Amino acid sequence: MYAVIKTGGKQYKVAAGEKIKVEQIAADVGQEITLDQVLAVGNGADLTVGAPLVAGANVKATVVSHGRFDKVRIFKMRRRKHYRKQGGHRQGYTELQISAVNA
Repeated sequence: MYAVIKTGGKQYKVAAGEKIKVEQIAADVGQEITLDQVLAVGNGADLTVGAPLVAGANVKATVVSHGRFDKVRIFKMRRRKHYRKQGGHRQGYTELQISAVNA
């Protein structure tokens, strides 16, 4: 059984037992959270698609760790104009262990 969830403005296909890295969630390590924005639930050949969410469906997950992704370099330049600008960004993430998909 799998589900397509939405968190942090992105969509993830998850199944029980998987580990995923999502946008930072304000939760402590070891805490169990419920993700209730489920867009679709599938079980074999059966697929239930919500409009926009599947009613009564949720995903249980446990917070494993918090961290930061690799730095993304931003470099802007205009040729022959003596313009250069450098920057960077490191996005925070939360690693989740999916424990159950409830439809």
